[in-house]
Amino acid sequence: MEHWNVLLVSHVIAALFVLVIGPFQIFRSRRDRIHRTMGYLWVAAMYYVCVSSFWIVTAGHFTWLHGLSAFTIVTVSLGLVSAIRRNIPSHLGNMIGSYIGIAVAFVFAVAVPGRSIPRLLAEDPGTAAYVAALVVLSVVVMIVSLKRGGRAGKAAPSKDGTLSHSLRV
Repeated sequence: MEHWNVLLVSHVIAALFVLVIGPFQIFRSRRDRIHRTMGYLWVAAMYYVCVSSFWIVTAGHFTWLHGLSAFTIVTVSLGLVSAIRRNIPSHLGNMIGSYIGIAVAFVFAVAVPGRSIPRLLAEDPGTAAYVAALVVLSVVVMIVSLKRGGRAGKAAPSKDGTLSHSLRV
């Protein structure tokens, strides 16, 4: 399919990554190292999705989705700054709002005939399923790795009072 290029494929994969990670971040009860690490990955992917969208145009024109991208860059940035400043209500509002925005954009990208994703689903559903499965698998591997990494080692005081890192087997 010649209308797919590296930019569009990377944009779609990053968007799928953001869509899959979002609910884990929103509904996870603990706000710890795993939440922060996944959050930074989510923010980076959101920035990539939003910025890359400005090079994906239809007939040389921007659409309302580009306006949503610009707005989302602002809300993700405000959410990140709010988290750093420990303003949790503002952080939650901006990040959940950003997630809702990308979910709306996804529905539009999948539901409107003539766009790239519906064409891919119609012409090559196997490739679409393969890419979706890879994204889900990568998120699962990331979550499992982060969870196991938190349990694998503990800092233990040594005889001289400094902290050393010991691994449990």
